[in-house]
Amino acid sequence: MTAPILAAVVLIALKCCFEFFLEKLNSTHVEENRHRIPSAFRKVFDRETFDKANSYTLAKSSLSRKEGVYDSIVLGLILVFAVIPWGYNLLSCWLGFGLWGQSVVFVTVLFALSLPGLPFEWYSQFRLEESFGFNKTTAGLWWTDKIKGLFLTYLIGVPMSALLLWIALSFSTTWWIIGFAIVFGFQLLMLVLYPVLIVPLFNKLKPLEDGDLKDQLMALADRTGFKAKTIQVIDGSKRSSHSNAYFTGFGRFRRIVLFDTLIEQLSPKEIEAVLAHEIGHYRKGHIPRMIGISTISLAAGFWILQWLSGQDWFMDGFGFTRSPIEYGELARFVPAFILFIVLGGLVTFWISPLFNWLSRKHEFEADRFARDAMGSSKYLISALRSMYKKNLGNLIPHPSYSRFYYSHPTLREREKSLRQGEKEENDSGESSEDSASSSN
Repeated sequence: MTAPILAAVVLIALKCCFEFFLEKLNSTHVEENRHRIPSAFRKVFDRETFDKANSYTLAKSSLSRKEGVYDSIVLGLILVFAVIPWGYNLLSCWLGFGLWGQSVVFVTVLFALSLPGLPFEWYSQFRLEESFGFNKTTAGLWWTDKIKGLFLTYLIGVPMSALLLWIALSFSTTWWIIGFAIVFGFQLLMLVLYPVLIVPLFNKLKPLEDGDLKDQLMALADRTGFKAKTIQVIDGSKRSSHSNAYFTGFGRFRRIVLFDTLIEQLSPKEIEAVLAHEIGHYRKGHIPRMIGISTISLAAGFWILQWLSGQDWFMDGFGFTRSPIEYGELARFVPAFILFIVLGGLVTFWISPLFNWLSRKHEFEADRFARDAMGSSKYLISALRSMYKKNLGNLIPHPSYSRFYYSHPTLREREKSLRQGEKEENDSGESSEDSASSSN
């Protein structure tokens, strides 16, 4: 076993053990506290729903532990037995070492590496989610989604890979800068094209019907400075009973999207509060901020990729021993791209809590914006409670688990922040009035 493979196996083992530890920690915490509904929620969550939510959490955690161990063993075996170089060489001998041949090889290898995870994905959808009443999809629809996704992967992935590989061949020292700029530009373009071209392949989007709800939501958008031409409803119910809302695009392409399940589960005022929260992300500048962070991360990734592609110890260490002189420079770049994507998660896993911390901070800010837009926190709190109840959210996660994994604060944290901020504003207002009265 070479040093790079040994290092990768160690990182895989560390990540697996830490994931297992956190999942077990959270499960134990839920087990120990599942017999007592938190006092703040006793009037909202009945015993049956609370028990079901805890069972759902424990079932997901158990599956996650098994999947984590399974994925780690599979990846470790793939690296130790040089499966990636073997597959790459096999496909390259068939498709060739030319630009388009290597682009297809690149996409195909990455697709093949995703196949071992399909059994757990299927079990999660048709066993776990089904047993708790969330799954609404059929086996036929599930496979149709997979086929469509595969088609899009090749339709978009192969030309994009060919372009990046051509740039890598044409600009030996600055290709990573040009490649980064192209990928970043493509991501911005997809913000506009995704809801128009991609989403309709999987879901039906239709304008929200005229009526009080639409008038109410459009009025909210106007008074909060969020100009949107239309509000659309997506048929998320054909796959799951989970609910959500979001906005997509930017500028004149911006649109508001509501899940049909959200409309069914919440009152008009609650839907308005949820939409106000989503608008809060826009008004508080969270979207460009996250795009900026993503841009820095993307640029750093391309720079690291450029450096690794020139390191013989990296390529040889993972079994890629073909000579670039004999087979062309693409025999160096494509393996480096594959290894970077496969191994990148072993590093980004450890820094993900930083991004989750920032995301939670943004959620608090969006909550406060929604509270101010609605004139009270009660509508958003009511909406959050309803969504937690319908989605069987975990009311009692272990603090370490939620800090590491959660991109959103817990329900208790969000309610505390909303009420505390409201109280501080009320106290401030009362103090100002008292001061004004005493001065008259």
